[in-house]
Amino acid sequence: MRYRTRVTAPAAALIGTAAALTTGAPARAAASEESARTDASPGPETLGDPVYPDLGNDGYRVSAYHLDFAYDATTRLVEATATLKIRTTRPLSRLSLDALGLDIRSVRVGGRTAAFEQVAEKLRITPARTLPTKARVTLCVDYTADPRRALPHTGWVATPDGFAVCCQPDSAHTVFPCNDHPSDKAGFTFRLTVPGGLRGVASGRLVRTEQLDGDRTAYTYRSRSPIATEVVQITVGDYAIKDRQGPHGLPLRDVVPTARAAALEPALSLTPALVEWVERRLGAYPFETYGLLPCNSDDPNAFDFTGLETQTLTLYKPNYLLQEESKIGSHMMHELVHSYFGNSVSPATWADLWLNEGHADFYGLLYRYERGWPDSKGLTTMEARMKDTYALGDQWRHTSGPVAAPNAANLFDSQRYLGGVLVLYALRQQIGEAAFSAVECAFLERFRDATASTEDYIAVASEVSGQDLTSFLRDWLYGTKTPRMPGHPDWTVTPVKPSLTAPRSRRDSGHHDNSATL
Repeated sequence: MRYRTRVTAPAAALIGTAAALTTGAPARAAASEESARTDASPGPETLGDPVYPDLGNDGYRVSAYHLDFAYDATTRLVEATATLKIRTTRPLSRLSLDALGLDIRSVRVGGRTAAFEQVAEKLRITPARTLPTKARVTLCVDYTADPRRALPHTGWVATPDGFAVCCQPDSAHTVFPCNDHPSDKAGFTFRLTVPGGLRGVASGRLVRTEQLDGDRTAYTYRSRSPIATEVVQITVGDYAIKDRQGPHGLPLRDVVPTARAAALEPALSLTPALVEWVERRLGAYPFETYGLLPCNSDDPNAFDFTGLETQTLTLYKPNYLLQEESKIGSHMMHELVHSYFGNSVSPATWADLWLNEGHADFYGLLYRYERGWPDSKGLTTMEARMKDTYALGDQWRHTSGPVAAPNAANLFDSQRYLGGVLVLYALRQQIGEAAFSAVECAFLERFRDATASTEDYIAVASEVSGQDLTSFLRDWLYGTKTPRMPGHPDWTVTPVKPSLTAPRSRRDSGHHDNSATL
C-alpha cells in the first residue's frame, strides 16, 4: 500500500510558541534561543551503518522506551503509544524516528503537540521549539498497527490468536517508532493490554498485572538490561507460562501455546543443562531470565528462520522443537549463546554480525560434537568440519566477500556463520585454548550491556593474549584470500569457480537457516 505523508501543526501551539519566544523573556535568553535556532539542523537521518545506511538518526540517543500496546481480538489491530526518552547530541530543529507501516495519530515532544510527516521509512518530527544540545526530552507517539499488513519487510508475525515479533535486522520500526540500530541500545518497559483468554508477554520480567474493565488484563514487563531494537520480543496469544529453575537459581520461563504445552515439554526441559554448559565457558548468564517462545504458528512463511534470539525469550517455530534432542540441541545452544554475543554485547554495526553468528555457531558446534551427534555433513569433530570449511574459504570470499565485510544481500549467508567459526578456530589455533577462553570472557565482560566492533574484538584478543594479533585477524576477517591455518599446513583451499553466483538475499533465503548447527 502507499503510505500517507501527513503534516500537522496546530495553530494554537505554534502561536503559543511564538509568543513565548518574543515576549516576557530576558534579552540573554532570547539571544540564546536565537543562536540555538541558527545553529540547529534537522539532524542526520542516518547512523552511518555500512550495511543499512538508512537506519537511525545521529541527532540523539535513546535512553528508554515505554511501549503501551492494546490488542483488539475482533479487529486484530494494536492501538499503541510509544514513549521515548532521548538525549540530543546537537541542536535539532527537526528529528526523525524510523517508522514504516504505522498509522500515526499524534506526536508530542516534551508534552507539546509537534508537527510530523511520514516520508519513506522515516517519521519526521518538528518540535514547537528547537531542541538544544544535550537536552533530555520525552517523545510520545500514538499510532495504530496492523500485524497482518503487507509491507516490503515486517517485524510482525501474525498468529491465529495474536502476534509475535521478529525484528532482526531492520524491521523493529514496523512495530514501533524507534532509532532502529543496535548501536543505540536502551531500557525497555512494555505494557500489554489483552482481552480475556489471552496473555501478553515481552522481554524482561513481569512486574505488574492489572485487571481492567471489559474482561481485559494489562501485563507490564521491564528489562533489567538495555535491549537493541532488533531483539525486542512482544507477543500476545493463548499461552501457558512454564516456570522452572536454572543453574544458581536462574528463573527460566517458557511461553508456550496452551494446546501444545505437553508436546513441547521435552524440548523445553533441555534448557537448564544448556545454560549450565554455556556458563562453564562464557561465565554467568547475563540477564534476569531465559526461556523459549514457540510461536503459535505452523505457517512455514510466518518468519524466515528457525529461531531468533529475542532478548530473554528466544522465538522458535514450534514444529522444529518437536524433534529429538540430537536434532535440536545444537541449535538451541546457538540461540542461547546469542544471549552473550549479540544481545549482551551487540554489534556496533551490521558489518560486525560475524561476532554474533560466528560465536553462536562455534559453541553450538562444540556442544554437538561433545555429544557425538553428527552434523549435516556427517562429520563428528570440529577439526573435520573446519577442514571442510577451510576448503571453501576462497570461494566464499569471492561470492560473499570477506567475513567482516558483508552487504545487505549477503549479510546472513554462511560466510558470517561458518566463516566466522573458521576465524575463531584459527585464533584458538594461534594462541592456544586457554588464552582463547580468556579472550572470550574478557571481551564479554568489557562490553557487557554495550556494543562492540570487530576492531574492539581484535584489540581485546591482542591485549589478553599478549600478542599483536592485528594483522593476523585482519587477514582472516578482511582478506580476499584465505590465510594459512595455524597448526594445519596440510590444509588446502579449493580454487574459485567464477561461474558460481552470489547467494540470495536474506529476505529470499532465510538467515538463521544458514547456521551449521541446524
